Amino acid sequence: MMDGHEVTVVDNFFTGRKRNVEHWIGHENFELINHDVVEPLYIEVDQIYHLASPASPPNYMYNPIKTLKTNTIGTLNMLGLAKRVGARLLLASTSEVYGDPEVHPQTEDYWGHVNPIGPRACYDEGKRVAETMCYAYMKQEGVEVRVARIFNTFGPRMHMNDGRVVSNFILQALQGEPLTVYGSGTQTRAFQYVSDLVNGLVALMNSNVSSPVNLGNPEEHTILEFAQLIKSLVGSGSEIQYLSEAQDDPQKRKPDIKKAKLMLGWEPVVPLEEGLNKAIHYFRKELEYQANNQYIPKPKPARIKKGRTRHN
Repeated sequence: MMDGHEVTVVDNFFTGRKRNVEHWIGHENFELINHDVVEPLYIEVDQIYHLASPASPPNYMYNPIKTLKTNTIGTLNMLGLAKRVGARLLLASTSEVYGDPEVHPQTEDYWGHVNPIGPRACYDEGKRVAETMCYAYMKQEGVEVRVARIFNTFGPRMHMNDGRVVSNFILQALQGEPLTVYGSGTQTRAFQYVSDLVNGLVALMNSNVSSPVNLGNPEEHTILEFAQLIKSLVGSGSEIQYLSEAQDDPQKRKPDIKKAKLMLGWEPVVPLEEGLNKAIHYFRKELEYQANNQYIPKPKPARIKKGRTRHN
């Protein structure tokens, strides 16, 4: 919008919230439509950033059928829209297409190692078939597509109870609760800050690269290192609590971003600690906001009818 584009946001608020965009409401270039992409959408656009889908395990496991519908019917609807109006579509795919990888780090030509009937399958396979659909529409109908395979991302306006590792740890540390680590904590993840991801998505959309591109931070850390880092940044005395391992939890996750560097001139620039401090600041404010805006029902005083006194 700052570059003068008109932006229409389409959201059904399954995991999003109006508060995340309320500062844009009323801006002449901004429009918000409460709509579910599982239903067809008829609007005129030049570019479609198809980002719709719950992305954290608790969210997509809560309603696996809805997750599948969003990634299949929703993607078909958006590709249909792109075909009708001649728009370019960028699909927000995921590192989950690689499953629990047997190749490290993961390059775009790795086919993945995914359990098609596991608890994460609705998301993993939903995104894999969404990619298939993009290339079918490109080949058969000439639709311009861009595919971003997004690795773990964090930052302000994340849902606090989103159930992902960064939000869990920050929330637990701020509230003085134990930080819960599943399994031994030796699994690795690589986190990028949200502004880096946005720059990568815009660069990819406006590039000529139609094959999939990894967007992530290649700086790899164990879950345990994250827990200790967040604990020290928050200044929390929380203990670390080990719980049993989650099923099909990938053991290693690290993007190979040579392609993005070479073809988009993109790489993450926000240091991990700087990004975490911004996220911690946001979560602190959010907890204060919740504490100050809780609706506590007050008992209603009994209504006294005016008029004659009734004698039994």
